[in-house]
Amino acid sequence: MQTKLTELLHIKYPIIQAPMFLVSNVAMVTEAMKGGIAGCIPALNYRTLEELRSAIKELKANRVEGGSFGFNLIVNKSNVKYKGQLEVICEEGCDFIITSLGSPEETINQAHKVGIKVFCDVVDLKFAKKVEQLGADAIIAVNNQAGGHRGDKTPEDLIKELSTDCSIPIISAGGVGNKGDIDTMLGYGAAGVSVGSPFIASIEAGVTEEYKQACVDYGANDIVMTERISGTPCTVINTPYVQKIGTKQTWLESVLNKNKKLKKWVKMIRFSIGMNATKNAATKATYKTVWVAGPSIEYTKEILPTKEIVNRLVN
Repeated sequence: MQTKLTELLHIKYPIIQAPMFLVSNVAMVTEAMKGGIAGCIPALNYRTLEELRSAIKELKANRVEGGSFGFNLIVNKSNVKYKGQLEVICEEGCDFIITSLGSPEETINQAHKVGIKVFCDVVDLKFAKKVEQLGADAIIAVNNQAGGHRGDKTPEDLIKELSTDCSIPIISAGGVGNKGDIDTMLGYGAAGVSVGSPFIASIEAGVTEEYKQACVDYGANDIVMTERISGTPCTVINTPYVQKIGTKQTWLESVLNKNKKLKKWVKMIRFSIGMNATKNAATKATYKTVWVAGPSIEYTKEILPTKEIVNRLVN
């Protein structure tokens, strides 16, 4: 399973353990590295820059041959912590950064100065070409099988389109739950895969046992799109609570979103409310069970150590 991704990150298998809000942590990534893959954590999982700095130092101390680690940065203006997070990551060092939701230009420039590779989330060819021109080292192709905020194109269509028109490696994100899925994505032309949802049900994941067990009990047919979390369609498990509140915007939200002056503020409020609900559901017992996941939980049959999940993916 040697590919351009394994060469870029010096890993045994062409897999990135995807960065997941609230879920990813040092313990998960450490075990992922021991399993011969790369692990990634959202920088926003740390409240302060000192907590982020401490996590990087711990991961550097835990690094093993055949594994690597990185961080995910939200690079648009709405993330007021972005510049500080980038500075700390570049000071302390890591193997790679994954950028999301904005221009990666500053991140690429600063990271490359200190030898950190930069991979960029994209959902279409237009943005893929832009990040390639800016100097990205690889593209994370987010397809319509991804968990959370996903793209519109199928894995096959997106990978083939990007690999035809881009010269840097394509890493497919979404729809991978077993070895067969990995082989399929590589067959389409991907250099590797980014896998998230199957790792939610890991012993090391920083969420409640109820959330982990839901990924065991529910399957691909139980994943629905909702606009009630961030205002942007997002995949969640169709729990009784999600069924109760519905997946569409309320009539008032819909009306306010059409008002140019109020749209920005309505989205900010909806995002704040939705993220708070998601955090509460993921980290403590609550009847408001809004659990983000993708259809690849179909193959999750029990809560396992991260290294065993890696073994299941590669064997």
